[in-house]
Amino acid sequence: MAVRDLTVAGRVRTTLTGSALAPVWVAHGLLALPFLAGLSVPLELQYAPLAVSVVLLGLPHGAVDHLAVPRVRGRPVTTRALLGVGALYGLLGGLYLAGWFLAPVLAFLLFIAITWAHWGQGDVYALLALADADHLRTRLQRAATAAVRGGLPMLVPLLSYPGQYRRVARALTGRFGVGAADLAPLFRVETRLALGVGFALLTAAALAVGLHRAPDGFGDRGWRVDAGETALLWLFFLAVPPVLAIGVYFCLWHSTRHIARLVLLDPDAVVGLRDGSLAPALRGFARDAAPLTAVSLAFLAGFYYLVPVRPATVEAAVGLYLVLIAVLTLPHVVVVALMDRVQGVWSPA
Repeated sequence: MAVRDLTVAGRVRTTLTGSALAPVWVAHGLLALPFLAGLSVPLELQYAPLAVSVVLLGLPHGAVDHLAVPRVRGRPVTTRALLGVGALYGLLGGLYLAGWFLAPVLAFLLFIAITWAHWGQGDVYALLALADADHLRTRLQRAATAAVRGGLPMLVPLLSYPGQYRRVARALTGRFGVGAADLAPLFRVETRLALGVGFALLTAAALAVGLHRAPDGFGDRGWRVDAGETALLWLFFLAVPPVLAIGVYFCLWHSTRHIARLVLLDPDAVVGLRDGSLAPALRGFARDAAPLTAVSLAFLAGFYYLVPVRPATVEAAVGLYLVLIAVLTLPHVVVVALMDRVQGVWSPA
């Protein structure tokens, strides 16, 4: 039987909310405060969360797709299912990898668009499953919320830290011989101003429509969580330098929410969650993610020798890692879209 119910209730929900939501809110809020007060951190240290994400939460969170597809459909994990997901990764990931060699600037812009969509879809699921987001009543509302949530990490840093954003873009495209001039139009003041105003209006409109449709108005829990998270992320990405902000968000916000979604498909993990224990879920996830995480790391090592310009600095090495993340994200988005369809994320009752 397919896992269609979006609502997580009872002790399971309490356990997940206490581990995947509330502590992450606090961490993001606390990290923003010193930067609002003028803190400056060396760029080399800002790469630490992204470096950690190679083995902890970040890269592994997508390494269970081969099991997630049959599990969300309520089917046994078969060789055919594993080969199907493997073929998806080989085809889409291979084509996208070729795109990085042939058209690096276009590939970079596609990475931003794909990640924008994917991080948005992840937050929509979390709102519906864990936050009683009854105010998201229509598919258009959910799409607008996804656009806002995905745009917060992808667009807001461009508004507040254009110089560092440009530097990260060069770290990715520079592995393929692309210079800074190819990305210059993205960083013009008028471009950033137009994007910022448009995105702020989209944010306000999405929350306003949600408030209008919230069952209890300002007292509606789901709308308050949505509005509170949105405000927190606006503040976080305006204040914290992009390299550090994206690394923390990728590990703590996005990855933990997707892992929470995955463990709900594991019957053994759910039993532990009902008892208030997170340990069985974490052990199960680590076991399931380990094989393909190792394969991804081996591919990253081989990728080092494939790129035209090999990384010679920490920044360049992280740029190469982000290209790997980009290649893996495209098929991962397809898998998550399948999970969304089975669970009715985009089909409001």
